[in-house]
Amino acid sequence: MNSLSIRKLLFTALILSIFVSVSEAQSFKRHPVRHPGRSLTRKTPGRSKEVKIREPRAVEKAKKKQLNKVKQQDRDYANYVKGNRKHFLEIQTPDVQARIIQNRKDAEASYKAKKKTNASGMKKAGKKYRR
Repeated sequence: MNSLSIRKLLFTALILSIFVSVSEAQSFKRHPVRHPGRSLTRKTPGRSKEVKIREPRAVEKAKKKQLNKVKQQDRDYANYVKGNRKHFLEIQTPDVQARIIQNRKDAEASYKAKKKTNASGMKKAGKKYRR
């Protein structure tokens, strides 16, 4: 009787091992298959060459012309302001002219000092003292 129960136990273990191996063969977990030919011909996304799309020549010329026109307007405006300041100074009395010139010098000096302190605060050593 003891041998009969051992046979039943072995037979059950054999059947279970067969089913386990069959169920492993049908699992949905797939391992990736490496194809050396594919990896050699494919480029990585980082290496893709950036394509520069050029606009038509007429559009490029028009943009360049517009840019030059804006620059010329800026120069003309700067010259106009400079001329206006000069004319305003010329029409004043001599004592007012001296006062205006002195005020401009003081303003320029204070601007330079402020700019200098600001620049020194931006350096690496001054960063730890900024608030």
